[in-house]
Amino acid sequence: MSPSRGEIARAFAIVAEAAGDIEAREALLDRAMGPKRRKKSSEKLRRGRRPSEGLAFVARDPSGAVVGTVRLWDVTLGENGPAALLLGPLAVEPGLKSGGIGSALMRHAVAEAARLGHDAILLVGDAPYYGRFGFSAGRTGSLAMPGPYERHRLLALELKEGALDGAKGTIKAAGRKVKALDFV
Repeated sequence: MSPSRGEIARAFAIVAEAAGDIEAREALLDRAMGPKRRKKSSEKLRRGRRPSEGLAFVARDPSGAVVGTVRLWDVTLGENGPAALLLGPLAVEPGLKSGGIGSALMRHAVAEAARLGHDAILLVGDAPYYGRFGFSAGRTGSLAMPGPYERHRLLALELKEGALDGAKGTIKAAGRKVKALDFV
């Protein structure tokens, strides 16, 4: 039984994403975000890259099914600029939205990024939702995504005060590349 809007979702656990979660995660993203998800500017920064080490998570229901997902990606802010993380996509099984899974995934991802020593997290999303986790457009005015996006939706959270001081330019992909063997 799926909870209705406003009810608490059934029990779930947040765990590190495993290699066996790829198919379930991709199917969840398709259900939650639709086919246009692959055309977003954020996707350009993720394409051909692996998530930041230790920063890919899924929410599982009691049966072990993937009911939520979030990943963070290594990026550079401008040409030779500081390192940061790009969060996304965050998705929850459509029938379980408003049950706290997305909020729990966000809190977990932000806490782990801070624990691992990262300085800042950026994302493209709705300020009213992400604002409750500390994200705002206040520090992103001199930054740009590599493609079309709505400027007011580029949000940031400093995990270390001053991490975004002087950050400017186009956000660029960084971090680990996917190897051909990863697809075998």
